[in-house]
Amino acid sequence: MATEPSTRDRLITAAATLFRRRGYHATGLAEILSEAGVPKGSLYHFFPAGKVDLAKAAADWTAAMLIRIIDDAFLPAPGYREGATHYFHKLAKLFQIADAADTCPISALLFDCPESADFRSHAEAVFQRLIDAVAGHARRLGLPEADAQMQAETLLIAVEGAWTLARARRDPGVLRSLPARLFRDLAPRPPIPYIPA
Repeated sequence: MATEPSTRDRLITAAATLFRRRGYHATGLAEILSEAGVPKGSLYHFFPAGKVDLAKAAADWTAAMLIRIIDDAFLPAPGYREGATHYFHKLAKLFQIADAADTCPISALLFDCPESADFRSHAEAVFQRLIDAVAGHARRLGLPEADAQMQAETLLIAVEGAWTLARARRDPGVLRSLPARLFRDLAPRPPIPYIPA
């Protein structure tokens, strides 16, 4: 029998959902409390700094969800390319399940967020956790350290851009097209003949 989510968890998931749909600044505390179905006192009990603390927790919760998807995609894969391909397809499925108008689950929290050095530092750490998760699988699958780090960063950059374009087009196929874009073997171009002036 499934256990009911705790009050804290309900607040975090409600905040993460609303921040993704509407952005941090456009989401009010009353909306979060209503979505979570909890009284106002519960918010400050778990998150003394209010909305800012809740945004940090929502970013951590979202990163943990994405890392689970990363692990599910890469653990059974025979190579890095296959793992990345599985991940892109899983994200396309997530895009379909979510409202296509939603922003990327992580960038929604990290780019439309409180303007403070503390939150920016937290955002950087969240992104680094995602990069480290992918890089760890890349090393396990045989990539050298430098290549693993570069591939992990490239994957994250590609996903952010692809999600944005998929959102504009309302087309998850953009995410599914990433393997062909990132891993295609480019044939060498023939040399351009020199034409004297």
